[in-house]
Amino acid sequence: MLTLIKNLSKKLIKDQTDNTLIQLFRYCFVGGAAFLVDFGSLFIFTEYFGIYYLISAAIAFILGLIANYVLSLSWVFNKRTLNNKKLEFGVFALIGIVGLGLNELFIYFFTDYLQIYYLISKILAAIIILFWNFFARKFTLFR
Repeated sequence: MLTLIKNLSKKLIKDQTDNTLIQLFRYCFVGGAAFLVDFGSLFIFTEYFGIYYLISAAIAFILGLIANYVLSLSWVFNKRTLNNKKLEFGVFALIGIVGLGLNELFIYFFTDYLQIYYLISKILAAIIILFWNFFARKFTLFR
């Protein structure tokens, strides 16, 4: 039983993999870490610096994007479609910009129309955008 657990944890956590489900599992953790950067920055910029929540959300999203890129390359995806790292980051960022647009749209809709607290709106938006970001990046950059 212990050997089974060791092998499973090795596959899920340590070994490089092309398995989409394992990559999605890892991406949830990477996305979670990037979300903490994003969410924490949103809170700090809005609550402590008094920046309008949609501007704070954009800045925070970019910080989360950078964290996501670094962690995705180091742990989630082991195959790259592009050899040019600048182009790769550009495409990664372009996918992120679409995600940013979706993020702003969802936060605005949930907060202004549904009257949900902006931090709860951010959580809902992040869950939706997690899937967009993973599958768009998986199938364009890291096949």
